Amino acid sequence: MSKKPTVVKCPQCGTEVEWSEKSPYRPFCSKQCQMIDFGEWADEQKSIPGAPDMSDSEGWTENQ
Repeated sequence: MSKKPTVVKCPQCGTEVEWSEKSPYRPFCSKQCQMIDFGEWADEQKSIPGAPDMSDSEGWTENQ
């Protein structure tokens, strides 16, 4: 009995990708999709929500 490989969808284009060493760009289907995603992060089109960075706020001092 062989185990079925895990299959995920490419976060960029939705193509199904086998999660194994056969897919070196996983979870992406290709280097192109990987680079498009990287470019979106670099251009700050994507972000992970979190608390605002207070270090750039006006009036902030280390003594507060």
